[in-house]
Amino acid sequence: MEFLCLVWALEKLNYYLDGTVFDVITDCNAAKSLLKMKTPNRHMLRWKIAIHRYRGNISIVHKYGNIHKDADGIRRWALENTPEKPAWVPQQEHHIEGVCVTDIGTELSNQVKESYRMDRSCHILCQLLMNDCKDPSLSSKLDKIWKKAYDEGTFHLLDGILYHRTKCTCVMALKDRTLVKTILNECHDSVAAGHLSEDRILERVKTCSWWLNWKKDVSEYCQTCDRCQTQTEPKVKNLE
Repeated sequence: MEFLCLVWALEKLNYYLDGTVFDVITDCNAAKSLLKMKTPNRHMLRWKIAIHRYRGNISIVHKYGNIHKDADGIRRWALENTPEKPAWVPQQEHHIEGVCVTDIGTELSNQVKESYRMDRSCHILCQLLMNDCKDPSLSSKLDKIWKKAYDEGTFHLLDGILYHRTKCTCVMALKDRTLVKTILNECHDSVAAGHLSEDRILERVKTCSWWLNWKKDVSEYCQTCDRCQTQTEPKVKNLE
């Protein structure tokens, strides 16, 4: 970023710098070494070519800051996105364009609730959300990954069923591995699914359910599907 700023400044001050010898003083030590880089990427190569017209006249000098001796890390520290900041960007609003309501069968509901009772973290999480409890001693008993999600406010309890919320979705949280396998089968193996690619299956699963490490499970399920593996053409390098 500092190197790009240098290219921009040289273009703007070209009328004053052309044919003169000058120094560029910066607190970014990386900018000093970029001119000597032997294998730059395509962006840095273009910037390097733009600066080479001043070769022999330009000298980049590194100077430590008075307060922060190493300013590179601080410069990359992202600021909070608030209106008083000069680089403030308004947050995109996600409007609700439609609501899909489905009824959960009694058998499925009981199976999901029973799986919650069999798992310690799920049982504690249900107690916390049911009583709107803020007891730190109780929430501290949650497993680390469950506690992180609870602290972020991504769970909601309705009629004894846990729902996982994101920006645009709110889906049922599963713990029963039998139900997980059923979801994977319906989203990948069924006639309506059609053994689509892993990305397409991820999109389908995230609109109907959530469980811990669900993306990893979807990836492993697709990679171990016999039909998908036999129909996918192997990638062979052209040796000609």
